Amino acid sequence: MYAWLNVGSLVLGLIAWILPIVNLMGLTKHRSAFSIMSLSACAISLVFQIYYNYHLVQIEDWAALMDTMGAVAGAATILLVVTLVLNAITLIVYWGRTVK
Repeated sequence: MYAWLNVGSLVLGLIAWILPIVNLMGLTKHRSAFSIMSLSACAISLVFQIYYNYHLVQIEDWAALMDTMGAVAGAATILLVVTLVLNAITLIVYWGRTVK
């Protein structure tokens, strides 16, 4: 069951990147909602990883933690930075425009 946390984290991470891209392509009029959903998906994705690591601590799988923590920390950093940059670009592009 805990392996699904990794799958969910990956899916939500991709959603966090796709939503601002859809926003930038102009395929939606709900720009602020898409930005909020993107940041929320990023946050939930990171929480899933925290819970998975907590599970590894509970079962005392120290080898798995030592093997994966570097990659998890790097991937979490990339996910957060790219999500923030994409949403910042969306904000800059659409700043001052009104929805018609």
